[in-house]
Order: sequence, then structure tokens, then C-alpha cells
Amino acid sequence: ARWLPVLVLLIACVAAEEPYRVKFELDNLNGKAGQTGSFVMEINPDWAPLGAGRMKEMLDADFFKGIRFFRVINGFMAQFGIHGDPKEAGVWREKRLQDDPVKESNKRGYVSFATSGRNSRTTQMFINFGSNTNLDGMGFSPFAKVVSGMDVVDQIYKIGEKPKQPLIQSQGNEYLNKEFPELTYITSTRIMAADEEL
Repeated sequence: ARWLPVLVLLIACVAAEEPYRVKFELDNLNGKAGQTGSFVMEINPDWAPLGAGRMKEMLDADFFKGIRFFRVINGFMAQFGIHGDPKEAGVWREKRLQDDPVKESNKRGYVSFATSGRNSRTTQMFINFGSNTNLDGMGFSPFAKVVSGMDVVDQIYKIGEKPKQPLIQSQGNEYLNKEFPELTYITSTRIMAADEEL
């Protein structure tokens, strides 16, 4: 009986490492206010444990509400993950992660954290529009994939690389709303029940 708490803890730890799904609700699809849709991302801790752990941390903090897709290149990828509040963005920017080994490939629909070099991942991530397997050898380690709604992801407004990241970091959504009101953004995220239909 004295081993029971340890057994329960072990089971809980194993359960926490199971893949889980998150539903993202979006607005401003194709740059049009009121054009909404959703997609489902499946996070797989086995692929990139540290990246998946950071994703869970961000979800628990309700990080994604109001977040803009600020770097979106047609045929390449849609990047997001800078907090809309500059103070919050500054806190998260210091929370750098060690690199995960690359186990999966940056294929269409797969999701990886952005980096600026070794052990530099924070909160910025991207969804691959195309097969970007050239990124695999550069250390971009997928931790998730879009399992439903990739047609919605394809409608994320293709702003290119116009928004300036230093200004997003220092001014947040105030800068983006003023200069780039057409950006697609996240209205909510929700962890789905294991038996919930896509």
C-alpha cells in the first residue's frame, strides 16, 4: 500500500506525456474581419519533450488569446507566438529552452519553434505550409502537427515579412493593429477531451 502514491504519480507522469489536441479559433482569415475558422493541433511530447512542455506552459497561461500571425510566407510557413502585451513578451523572451533533437520532419502541417541559434527557443513557433525538410538539419524540431483544419491554416493572411519584430516586442498588438490590421489572429485556444471528435 505504501507504494501506491508512487504508482499513481508514475501513471500521472506517463499520462501527461500522451499526445493531446488543442483547438485554435481564428479571426481575420484572408485579412477579412469576421471571417473565422478553426484548426486542431496535436501536440506530441515524444517528438520534442521540451518544446511540447513549453506549449503546455503557454496554454496554461492562456498565452495565445489575441496573438497575431505576424510572419506568413506563402508556400513556406505561418509564424506566431509573440505576446500582444510587451511586458509579457519581455518575460517570456527570457525563458529560453534547450534544443530538442530533431525526430520528425518539417513537413506540411507540422509545427516547430522558431530559433535564433542554439538553445534559443522561447515562444515563437510556425506551421509549415509546404514540405520544408531543409529545416530539419538546421535544428528545427517539430513538436506538433495540424490534424484538422489545414484548409483554415491556408487562409491565414500572407503578410510576408513586413511587420518588424523589434517593434512587435516593444509595442505589441498596439503596433500590429495600427500598422497591419489585416493580420489573422487567435481568438481562443482549448485543450480538447481525448474522445472529442475533430
